[in-house]
Amino acid sequence: MSDDLSTGEAGVESVVADVRLTDPGFLVHGDPAEVLGLADAATAPAGRLAAAVYRASAPLHRDAGAGVRRQLLALDAARYGNPRLSAAITAVPVDGEVDAQWGVEWATGSSCEQSFGRPRFGHGDQVKAVATTVVGGRPTAVTAGFDGRIGIWDLETGQQTGELVGDDGRFWTVGTVLVNDRPHAVTGSDWSVRLWDLTTGQQVGEPLPGIEGEVWTVATAVVDGRPHAVAGDDDTTVRVWDLTTGAQVGELTGHDSGLMATATMVRDGRPHIVGSMDDGTVWVWDLTTGQRVGEPLSGIEGEVWTVTTAVVDGRPHAVTAGFDATVRVWDLTTGQQVGELTGHDGQVCAVVSTVVEGLPRAVTGGSDGTVRVWDLTTGRPIGTESVFPLPVIALAPAPEGRLVVGFGSDVAVLAPR
Repeated sequence: MSDDLSTGEAGVESVVADVRLTDPGFLVHGDPAEVLGLADAATAPAGRLAAAVYRASAPLHRDAGAGVRRQLLALDAARYGNPRLSAAITAVPVDGEVDAQWGVEWATGSSCEQSFGRPRFGHGDQVKAVATTVVGGRPTAVTAGFDGRIGIWDLETGQQTGELVGDDGRFWTVGTVLVNDRPHAVTGSDWSVRLWDLTTGQQVGEPLPGIEGEVWTVATAVVDGRPHAVAGDDDTTVRVWDLTTGAQVGELTGHDSGLMATATMVRDGRPHIVGSMDDGTVWVWDLTTGQRVGEPLSGIEGEVWTVTTAVVDGRPHAVTAGFDATVRVWDLTTGQQVGELTGHDGQVCAVVSTVVEGLPRAVTGGSDGTVRVWDLTTGRPIGTESVFPLPVIALAPAPEGRLVVGFGSDVAVLAPR
């Protein structure tokens, strides 16, 4: 009799757990201890999946408010391959919080339990860079990892469509460019810069000449109608290659420090590159002439890890961030700092620029695990920050307002709601 009663009580407990855990509102607003207590009793597939999603960031849920918990749960549901649950969680209202400005279209779940849902494997080590392009008429994300792999992903479906594997260690950076009207990737690794045809997945020719050390950044630009790449390694030399021939065609000079980050822009109708250095300076070069433009930007303490460019009120600007945990905005015409973007708790590892409804925006990702959007005209944040369970190291804007985010060994694609 007692065995029957025990079995019956266990069955009731499982039913209650399954019902409650499949309620997105309960996941967002429920007391974490209560939710985790029910998680062990779930038996139905939907209940077990919801429990696994909740456990993915359980240490953070205990101290988070409902607004942050909503974001983490939506991300983790997407990491488990369930965009429907992710959207339902994102739609849960939270008192005192604005509606979530981003939805998670898809995400990889390298650390997720493979027995639940359909998690996509991302990278086996940290994602260091992301870029976007179009391959075969499909919007595509390209991701570079410390596991020695370059991932190629269909941006809309989240399916991995290809993989490039190097033979010389970690990939630090990746850029995209058209060569002979075909999409290509340019990668920087521990020992080389390589060109890859993204349509075939094959390396093009030999590694670009002159590189002997770690390549932390690579930029691509069109110079005199021909695709070029710019990169440097730890010997402080900044080299320029013609990607049609694979030959080095120049060096950018004037500095005496290592190149850490790059961004390109068109200024006065000519391609320029902005390079940030490990001594805290930022340089601008005209890629048509190879000559330095103006004096280097200075006043930054320590390495400058990331840089982007934008046009603000008709004038070229740069946004930089790095070791000193300060995001600075510079007017490149005057060479003066004109603002700071404050809000991150810790160092900012990635910054990109985009244009929304004709207005310049900066997007930053930091060691605090947040992504923030800024109005570059006013320097003010737009909306609430997006929260991730790990530091955000890489960002790239994508079509239709999407954003590709690299965090830990995973990749997520956010879309405006």
